[in-house]
Amino acid sequence: MTSRMRLIGARSALVLIGLAVSCARPEGPLTGRWAGIVEANKTEVPFEFEIVEDGEAIRASFFDGDLRVTSTDGQWYGDEVRLAFAQYGAELVAHVRSGQLVGMYNRGTRVPYPIRAIRADAGKAAPPPGAVPDIAGEWTIPHDSTKGERAWRLLVRQAGADVSAAILRVDGDTGTLTGGYRDGGFLLSHFSGARPLRLEITPQADGSLALLQNKQTELKAYRADDAQARALPTPSDPAAHTRVKDPQARFTFQFPNVNGHSVSHDDFRGKVLVVSITGSWCPNCHDEAPFLVELDRNYRERGLAVVAFSFEEEDQLTAPVRLRAFMRTYGITYPVLLAGLPEQLAEKVPQAENLNAFPTTLFVGRDGRIRSIHAGFASPASGAFFSKGKNEIIGTVERLLAEPPPQT
Repeated sequence: MTSRMRLIGARSALVLIGLAVSCARPEGPLTGRWAGIVEANKTEVPFEFEIVEDGEAIRASFFDGDLRVTSTDGQWYGDEVRLAFAQYGAELVAHVRSGQLVGMYNRGTRVPYPIRAIRADAGKAAPPPGAVPDIAGEWTIPHDSTKGERAWRLLVRQAGADVSAAILRVDGDTGTLTGGYRDGGFLLSHFSGARPLRLEITPQADGSLALLQNKQTELKAYRADDAQARALPTPSDPAAHTRVKDPQARFTFQFPNVNGHSVSHDDFRGKVLVVSITGSWCPNCHDEAPFLVELDRNYRERGLAVVAFSFEEEDQLTAPVRLRAFMRTYGITYPVLLAGLPEQLAEKVPQAENLNAFPTTLFVGRDGRIRSIHAGFASPASGAFFSKGKNEIIGTVERLLAEPPPQT
């Protein structure tokens, strides 16, 4: 071998070594809590998540209060980790740089979110005793929404400087926002793989709260039981928000299921039918799905049928990969039908008026008529409203099941 050949070989070896070093996995496991920042709509939203490595396997979990949203797959590619959240059609792709995770949360055809994170610091300084205002309780937020609402609810739980909260609207809530008190106000935030939200709360001298949502939207909140709130509009009643155009008309539909087989109202004659207007892109629909699975399991033998009308983006209508993952995640065995695009909701379900909330649940009696409609679904973040909503739905189902079958 000539000197020139030896020199070329040595340079090639150095290049290969350099590539191996640059693509090597980081030293030490990533297992543990991480303090992250997700950037959504030009707003930085703090959140915590957890990574667990077990041999070659790696997974991550986002948090929604006490609930976990865990990745469906995880792989290392050199120093790049890829964590799939198939139930959201999303993937977290990140590199490790000097102990920091930096990457993107890719959401399919939607705009990706930049993410960065460092190891979570377990220790935090407590504010001076007596310095934290008490904001626990129920508050009314006057707001004219695009859905025709006049007000929302702010529900706050507090233990000293630590606060968790949720904003409840007619279509559901924000999930659990968590945070604490500092510099004269409260900073709460949330990211569970969907609906990132940053909420700054500043107590005012008149007892109200100034709210700043995602650094853009200014709102006010008033205690629900004080004089100021009594003069305000009340939040929409989910049982009255959407109405039936003709209560005497039979409810009719025909859509394909995820396997392309046609399903229609005729397949459910004589049954009590719960129709969920849903979509795998919709965070509040993820909140609702476990309850519908439980409802289906508990009442199917008594004559209940649950069916979902899923309104999806164009790519999911042609190849419902995310929707199938959504069904697997929650163990859905009732029929899920591909009803159309979200903007086609009124066209595809013409027998309801003011139908604009995802999810919305239609209750059809054994006679084939829509008997009631419930807009939205409050998650566990809404506390008593979560329990109240479930109990109302169960009460409606049991009342309809108790009715005798129609005379033929």
